[in-house]
Amino acid sequence: MTLSDIAAGVEVTTHQRDRGVAAVDETDAPLPERLAPVADDLPCSAATAATVVEAYAAGKSVGDAGRAAGVAPVMAAKTLHLVGEQVSPVGPQGREIIADWLAGDLSRSDAIALADVTEQEFALAVYIETHEPLPAARDAVEGALTTAERDPLGETMSDIGELL
Repeated sequence: MTLSDIAAGVEVTTHQRDRGVAAVDETDAPLPERLAPVADDLPCSAATAATVVEAYAAGKSVGDAGRAAGVAPVMAAKTLHLVGEQVSPVGPQGREIIADWLAGDLSRSDAIALADVTEQEFALAVYIETHEPLPAARDAVEGALTTAERDPLGETMSDIGELL
């Protein structure tokens, strides 16, 4: 097969139709509206979850974000976990200990002692290990958290003018 055989039937046109870019951008919708479809799966209302996410994105701690939304810090942590944030009070070894406790290989008191956490931290870590983040919730808050994560680094990043 030659190149002319491959190119047979190919047309060259002098203009191209502009079909535009197919995109759906829902980030202009208010955050509570974007969270509404997953509200039944969140530990609080969509409006409260939006307040937690916005406060957390503004740089507040998990506890302060919960207080800003009028909920307990543990509810704020659960909400942030479900939207995809890493808020576990234990590290990899603590996760293994919790997995052993969930499997029935450790008593609760032994697991708490080995993980070196409080009762509340243990309960939150168990919740996090037994509940997966919600993909739809993660998508809903993507713009709110992505932008905010860069702001704390803003001072450390060079501007183009500084590099020249």
